Amino acid sequence: MSETSNSSGKTVDFAYLERFAAGDRGVVREVLELFLQQAAIWAPQLEGAPTGWRDVAHTIKGAARGVGAGVLGDLCEAAETEGETALPAMQQGLDRAVAEIEAYLAQA
Repeated sequence: MSETSNSSGKTVDFAYLERFAAGDRGVVREVLELFLQQAAIWAPQLEGAPTGWRDVAHTIKGAARGVGAGVLGDLCEAAETEGETALPAMQQGLDRAVAEIEAYLAQA
């Protein structure tokens, strides 16, 4: 599966989440901080392709799409379908999403 991006070329479409939260910056911040907390739990669960990684990928897929990280959601879907060979791309996508979210929160 090829990686897609939003119109900004970023992994995370923050405008999507801002629209979904009706412009409430407090809600946006809370949701993104929660995503970062969860990402800190998910990342180690993916290292070394342990058993159960598909469940983690599925969880990340839903959370990613919920915050506007459609690219990451697509990478997770590819990993679920294609298997362990797609896991590194998904992990890199998670790292990129985390970095973008951290930068966004630092500016907000």
